[in-house]
Amino acid sequence: MIKLFCLLLLLANSSAAVPLEAVGREEQPTQASQAFITEPSPTEAKSRFALLDDVRLLANGLLQLGQSLREFVHKTKAQINDIFQKLNIFDRSFYQLSVVTSEIKEEEEELKKTTNFLKTNNEEIKNLSLEINSKINSIMQERVQLQSKVGSLEETLKGLSQSMAPTDQHSEIMTLKEVIESQEKTIANLLKAVREQHDQLDHQKIKIKNLEEKLSFDSFQDTVNKAIDPDLEAPDMFEYLTGNSTGLNTNDLPVDCSELFNKGEANTGIYVIKPNDSEPFNVYCEMGSDTGLTVIQHRVDGSVDFEQTWDKYEKGFGDLEKDFWLGLKKIYSIAHQGVYILRIDLEDWKAEKHSVEYRFSLEGPSKDYTLHVSHFFGDLHDALTSSNGMRFSTKDRHDNNHQNPNCTRNYTGGWWFNGCGENNLNGRYLWLRAKGRSVRRKGIHWKSGTGPSNSLKMTKIAIRPASSAESFN
Repeated sequence: MIKLFCLLLLLANSSAAVPLEAVGREEQPTQASQAFITEPSPTEAKSRFALLDDVRLLANGLLQLGQSLREFVHKTKAQINDIFQKLNIFDRSFYQLSVVTSEIKEEEEELKKTTNFLKTNNEEIKNLSLEINSKINSIMQERVQLQSKVGSLEETLKGLSQSMAPTDQHSEIMTLKEVIESQEKTIANLLKAVREQHDQLDHQKIKIKNLEEKLSFDSFQDTVNKAIDPDLEAPDMFEYLTGNSTGLNTNDLPVDCSELFNKGEANTGIYVIKPNDSEPFNVYCEMGSDTGLTVIQHRVDGSVDFEQTWDKYEKGFGDLEKDFWLGLKKIYSIAHQGVYILRIDLEDWKAEKHSVEYRFSLEGPSKDYTLHVSHFFGDLHDALTSSNGMRFSTKDRHDNNHQNPNCTRNYTGGWWFNGCGENNLNGRYLWLRAKGRSVRRKGIHWKSGTGPSNSLKMTKIAIRPASSAESFN
């Protein structure tokens, strides 16, 4: 189009120049040319200049057309640039979605591997159970045979005692009795082991069934965010009690498990305490050789779902004799009575056990139970100090002032989160040692130095009053 426009301009200029040159030549004619050329008529000259005006009019129109085309091209370029910007935004969004999808697929693969492992483990347990049953049957048969032999030997012993049997036969009979008693103890232990194996087998079946159901769920819904086992919460154990329900004078109740220990109680178990400015409630006390620990959290088998709401974490949930969280309100009512020590016991999937202690305090509900720890002591890396000064957070109540948005979706359970977090003892319970980084962050973990976070099999958090030396250090 631009080339056509330039060509028409050239034609207009050339057409305009021809009459001027012709006029110049007419002013100085030669003698020969005058003989043959006749002067043009006025009609012919008028016609020739009228053609020039048309050409100029056409050129002028073409100039306006070119200007319009130029404006159209600029406008089109602006629209194309806008389209490219939107395409770039779409490409970035699509890339982010593909990254999230790949992570979810990776977690699904880990979950599938876990399911396959549990299935294999289930088959091994079945085979082991059958083998143990067959051995027990054979042992029972041997036991019957031994009992019959013992009966005959007892009759023989009676006869020998009447006829003054030799001493060596009597000692042989006593030895045989000891062997039989040992066999009976072995059988009892085997029966106990079989019962434990059956319980474990049933537990494994429940886990496998739940995992298979989760694998059929839509992958984009992050299927592993729910608990594998049904919730075994016992709400009545975490309700505040009254004097009538305890059957005791509330003034006689201890303020924590250490006071109960000082009063002479030495047995570990569930007791009722009444901290200052609080109603009585149930706690699990672990009695040691020198003090009583008030257990505020315990994870041992994944039987309780710790992906709970803020209200649940404030009140408490679980089973006080298995997996449980005592409740933020109750923990605060104990801890604000004085200087307390927080003790953490951990066990990883290599059966290695470690412990650590901190001086510990909590702020009240208005500050979302902000955590304060100091004076670290123990054989673990200090991972909890990173949570110092953090507010407690759950899935429905986040402390957005301190959280990294890129890591928020990795959180599970309720904890004093800080950024991507070096620890979370209330995360999802994983029945195997987690391999993927994102999977470890969603599970129970404790960062070990500069290395990766350790996936944990057992956790226990307990508190006790600080001694005089610990209070002033």
